[in-house]
Amino acid sequence: MEGEGSRATEPLEGKMQGTPSPESVSTRLQRIAELARKAPELAFTTLTHHIDLELLHEAYRRTRKDGATGIDGQTATEYAANLEGNLQSLLNVFKSGTYWAPPVRRVYIPKADGKALRPIGIPTFEDKVLQRAVTMVLETIYEQDFLDCSYGFRPSRSAHQALDALWKGLMDMGGGVVIEVDIKSYFDTVEHQHIRNFLDKRVRDGVIRRAIDKWLKAGVFEEGSVHRADEGSPQGGVISPLLSNIYLHEVLDTWFAREVVPRLRAKAFMIRYADDAVIVLGSEDDARRVMDVLDKRFAQYGLTLHPEKTRMVNFRRPGGTLPAGPSSTGSFDMLGFTWFWGKSRKGSSNIRRKTSSSRFRRALGRIADWCRYHRHDPITTQHIGLSRKLRGHYAYFGITGNVRALGRFLHEVERVWRYWLNRRSARAKMMWERFRRLLQRYPLPPIRVVHSIHRIAASP
Repeated sequence: MEGEGSRATEPLEGKMQGTPSPESVSTRLQRIAELARKAPELAFTTLTHHIDLELLHEAYRRTRKDGATGIDGQTATEYAANLEGNLQSLLNVFKSGTYWAPPVRRVYIPKADGKALRPIGIPTFEDKVLQRAVTMVLETIYEQDFLDCSYGFRPSRSAHQALDALWKGLMDMGGGVVIEVDIKSYFDTVEHQHIRNFLDKRVRDGVIRRAIDKWLKAGVFEEGSVHRADEGSPQGGVISPLLSNIYLHEVLDTWFAREVVPRLRAKAFMIRYADDAVIVLGSEDDARRVMDVLDKRFAQYGLTLHPEKTRMVNFRRPGGTLPAGPSSTGSFDMLGFTWFWGKSRKGSSNIRRKTSSSRFRRALGRIADWCRYHRHDPITTQHIGLSRKLRGHYAYFGITGNVRALGRFLHEVERVWRYWLNRRSARAKMMWERFRRLLQRYPLPPIRVVHSIHRIAASP
């Protein structure tokens, strides 16, 4: 059936010269959204006509221009040199079904624990543009279906909103039993056939479905050869986060909301950000019953829960005298923070959060690598770069109750900076007294709490 549109995937800011108005794209997408919302059981069979030159221009505008290049080595600047011709050619091959999805170039980045590496796939720039266009159309449909418990890679949603919702839910319940859900190698193990089956429920447009199949089968280019598999969705692809959300929406979100919660004896809720999830239950008996079926549920869809990282934590509000610190009661990690019960200034127990050890080490390691690489740059240049990185760190980790971790991070950054300034020359040593004088001239940004918990507590 022919469908019309949804919300745009990202804020529409300004216009690129020579590009049609983003508002007209947004209007068309909004019509698709309205139809999807009114007909939750509708499978869209004709969507390709919404992907035209105008939408490709908007997809190009939203695509990052400073990202790494794919296997063809083409930069955004080179693509823009003949933008109109390139987009028209892209549209022609896409609609004719002759588009060839190039393999993604695989690179590795450190995981949150800093010990292992996570594979990332880098598509070509043109592939990113087309994936963005298809994502814009599909997202308008699936935003009408996704539940409130999911926050990752969704328009107008963020990690801090997930943190706020988890904190408020835990405080309202006075804590509970927390199940940390950790899926082992999630992006490498999602099964393509299950993705197809899930897509069948809402999207049956042949051109779009063939393009998605090509992206799933494109494979990765590594060490001079292309590797293809019948499972996995390369991290880094523009459409991968949406496919991931569709997968876990079916496997976890709707299952928990429609089948699990109605059978529980006590209150419960779940918060999911991409493939990270926590389930909070008011009853230990309920928690054990959920734990007993979780592994079987994921196994039905080719997924495996990490046997050590998926665990149950008693996170009820403690009574009596409570020593400060995450080791005093049960604690768990979520979205870069360690959650634990602590004491307020008035002596009552409340939920505290601090930067998790693994994220602290990883962030500091990146600072150290940057200082090593830029140690011969002028001091002014180093100061600007480090200041920018610290402000970025505060922007995420600057939450109420995390001041001590922020202060320790600032101190460690100063120590690392001095160490690498010391390595500039065998003769010019940067002793602490001299370094303190340098900090007076080039002060690093002071710690800053950006996200206040009092705002959350005051919200309805």
